[in-house]
Amino acid sequence: MNFVLDNSVTMRWFFGDGQPHELAYAQNVLEAMMEASALVPVTWGLEVANVLARAEAKELVTEARSRAFLELLDEVDVIADTATFSQALSETLHLARRYRLSSYDASYLELALRAGLPLATLDKDLRDAMKRAGVKRFS
Repeated sequence: MNFVLDNSVTMRWFFGDGQPHELAYAQNVLEAMMEASALVPVTWGLEVANVLARAEAKELVTEARSRAFLELLDEVDVIADTATFSQALSETLHLARRYRLSSYDASYLELALRAGLPLATLDKDLRDAMKRAGVKRFS
């Protein structure tokens, strides 16, 4: 595994919106995944599913478009961390409190710290917490 992948980058691949530098960063991460592996908290799949379901419910995208995106995700190497659950009520909660993050965002930070890997994210609050915690951003 070469880095931890945050859902903010994943969803940028799907929606293709945002600032040009954010789109370029997300594209670079996707291109890197053709040769690299990404580690994600076990909740990552639920986050992806939630965003897709909500976008479909709001009629922003079709189910067919979501299905095509899921096929893209099948082509990249994403590995779910099985220890995320055991960290949730201890280290992840501590990080959420310390850096005022959601528990979901704190789970990415916790995983990057535990695995000693850089984190690919577009989330500003998470980037700020990463700097303070000494985690490098994947580039």
